[in-house]
Amino acid sequence: MYVCSCFGITEAQVKKHAEDGACTPRQIASACKAGTDCGSCVRRIQALLGRGACPRRELADQGRPMLAEFPAGGPADLPEAA
Repeated sequence: MYVCSCFGITEAQVKKHAEDGACTPRQIASACKAGTDCGSCVRRIQALLGRGACPRRELADQGRPMLAEFPAGGPADLPEAA
């Protein structure tokens, strides 16, 4: 099902970008442009993102850098913050 008809972005594509680390509608927009034209899909994107696990949000909550590249195993393999 299409989430963004302006750019032809599907629900599956939004979910894939979320799995790849996009945690906010703005990050989804950066990844695929969804939500950057008429804006009518932004609420649907927010609903798809929900309040699920987000590696960047988890790092921020721990006071750790959010923009670092994750090791192969993901954020769990990062060294502990000092």
